[in-house]
Amino acid sequence: MIYTKINQMKRYKGIMDSLDTAIDYLLNSDLTKLQPGRNEVDGDEVFVNCFNYTTIPEETAIWEGHKYYADFHVVLEGEEKIGVTDVTSLTAGEYDEAGDFIPYDGPVDNWMTLRPGDILVVFPEDAHMVKVQLNGASDVKKAVFKVRV
Repeated sequence: MIYTKINQMKRYKGIMDSLDTAIDYLLNSDLTKLQPGRNEVDGDEVFVNCFNYTTIPEETAIWEGHKYYADFHVVLEGEEKIGVTDVTSLTAGEYDEAGDFIPYDGPVDNWMTLRPGDILVVFPEDAHMVKVQLNGASDVKKAVFKVRV
């Protein structure tokens, strides 16, 4: 997991090519101009999903994880908190190969607050609970980079 400010992401270059591609796009693009849904960067290696939603209470949020992709969570408008726990501390559900999605069950170890300018990068070992209210409901516009690792 990486939790930092967007302008600090250049220090994470050089780990792997797909991360470099995502970091370059992140630092050199106007993410506010992304269209809702999937936005292409480098085919299935790196792409960006753009979402608009209202945050939800913690008790209705669900865990998710991925086998093949890291996620870069970037809030463009609004605020949310995201729970993060190592997958070995949770109970895994059935893997959905088509969506690279694993549901999990269990307690939250860490909460991260995301506002514009923040970034949370979660890897396959990091289950994450997204869209959670911080100080009541918030309308959020968010870009989620999907980076094959």
